[in-house]
Amino acid sequence: MSFTLHGIAVSSGIAIGHAHLVSHTSLEVAHYVLPKAFIAEEVARLDVALHATREELSNLRTTRPSQVAAEFDAFLDLHLMLLDDEHISHAARSMIEREQCNAEWALKVQMDELVAQFEAFEDAYLRERKSDVVQVVERVLKRLSGQPGHVPPPSSHGLSTILIAHDLSPADLIQFKSHQYAAFLTDLGGATSHTAIVARGLNTPCVVGLHYARELIREDDQLVVDGDQGVIIVNPDRHILAEYRLRQSQWELERKKLKRLRSTRANTLDGATIELQANIEMPHDVPEAKENGATGIGLFRSEFLFLNRDTLPDEEEQFEAYRAVAEGMDGLPVTIRTFDLGADKQIKGVERVASNPALGLRAIRLCLAEPQLFQTQLRALLRASVYGNVKILVPMLSSVSEINQTLQFIEATKRQLDEQGIPYNREVPIGGMIEIPAAALALNVFVKKLDFLSIGTNDLIQYTLAIDRTDEEVAHLYDPLHPAILYLLAHIIGTANKAGIPISVCGEMAGELVYTRLLLGFGLRQLSMQAGQLLGVKQRVLTTSLPDIAPLVQKILRSDDPLKIRDLLGKLNAS
Repeated sequence: MSFTLHGIAVSSGIAIGHAHLVSHTSLEVAHYVLPKAFIAEEVARLDVALHATREELSNLRTTRPSQVAAEFDAFLDLHLMLLDDEHISHAARSMIEREQCNAEWALKVQMDELVAQFEAFEDAYLRERKSDVVQVVERVLKRLSGQPGHVPPPSSHGLSTILIAHDLSPADLIQFKSHQYAAFLTDLGGATSHTAIVARGLNTPCVVGLHYARELIREDDQLVVDGDQGVIIVNPDRHILAEYRLRQSQWELERKKLKRLRSTRANTLDGATIELQANIEMPHDVPEAKENGATGIGLFRSEFLFLNRDTLPDEEEQFEAYRAVAEGMDGLPVTIRTFDLGADKQIKGVERVASNPALGLRAIRLCLAEPQLFQTQLRALLRASVYGNVKILVPMLSSVSEINQTLQFIEATKRQLDEQGIPYNREVPIGGMIEIPAAALALNVFVKKLDFLSIGTNDLIQYTLAIDRTDEEVAHLYDPLHPAILYLLAHIIGTANKAGIPISVCGEMAGELVYTRLLLGFGLRQLSMQAGQLLGVKQRVLTTSLPDIAPLVQKILRSDDPLKIRDLLGKLNAS
């Protein structure tokens, strides 16, 4: 019987092959009380399992595929850090001693508490980190039970085998990849999971969040995996199979063509130069950005230096991270955003409770409320500015008052560095994120105060439409093509261009091919996106003529009919 499943597409491509199911055994954890005489031995048993798991993860560094070095090292660092986190290992030891319970139960209790904390986060990326906690603890529990993870034997189909699992950790993914699986499917997972990130780095089609794939698909079923649409076709007929074989050949050919564009300048057919830059979270993301031909770092989300840890990074740690990125980009521009923390992204020592986190004390509001924290980051940023082409970007600005206070902080920090004889770039550009409607509508004042602007489309859309895009009940109303959003984007870009101030888009719209020509038609000349999206967007730029698209873009901007807007957008992208 043929049928179709729909999941979350996290790594593009077409795969055709036979199903190979990986058994999923839920780890049942017993709870029992130990005599006091056995407590020290139980703590030692936990320590041995933690050490063995740490060794297992560390050894994976030597066997990883070279093309996922940056992503996989980041995953390993996080999982190794979680092993040593006081909420897991230290708290588990204390619980064993305090309650005289077995190590498995103590670990399970600590895992559940930590997962509950992650589930409370509003940010989708941070919520997804709960899966990392579960994966780490499950590895330790397997060690405690004497059943460490192993790679299942490859099926007889070899390269045409599609692996299906309830869930996969990135470590599993790397180990399974050595058997050359054509695609990976999981019941669990999200678009921002580390498994998804590693799968994209491996260039292997991957669909997650299928819910019941392991129950509905049988061993050796023939499958078609559409990693672009998140669609799985089980036992397709010969007509569908022939269609997807053709699409698979076309996709592989396009992927080879894209690689040849790495060193090509992103110029439109009429000669306009478009700057395509990369968004990164950590310094080790730089090699991937350069490999994909990024002309700079358009957004370095510095808050990731502050997360998943119990102590704040001091000035030296931050300075070394910023310097590494500045030097790594060899003189190309590096835009570092001051931390967007607070509300749902709490850091130890600055915790606050907010009834509505998205509208709470976050980003620049938190920076101004915690001057010591802000000054530490500014000192590190300014010191790093002499090692490359560094720009400082301030998130969530909503008023001129916030701009003035921020600029005063920066000037005060410069004077402090001067007094200490510490070098920095005195002319380091200061820019602002436009992600609040108030900032978009008061832009004439912003362009007089700042050196450059960057549009954060994710929050701009969310705040303008009053929609929490992480809330499944209303997420479908999140619409980048809402007439009000299109008007705001055209207004922001047009106002910045008229004032002669550089303007970029660094939100999700920048990396989505369907919006590339629309944004160019609005007058945008700089986009920043995930590194893996750069070459696809570059290809779209190279096939675009700005004079030719101008009439259609204006029609889209004048329309208030959602269906007509989508029809016109289809025509805009037709050639």
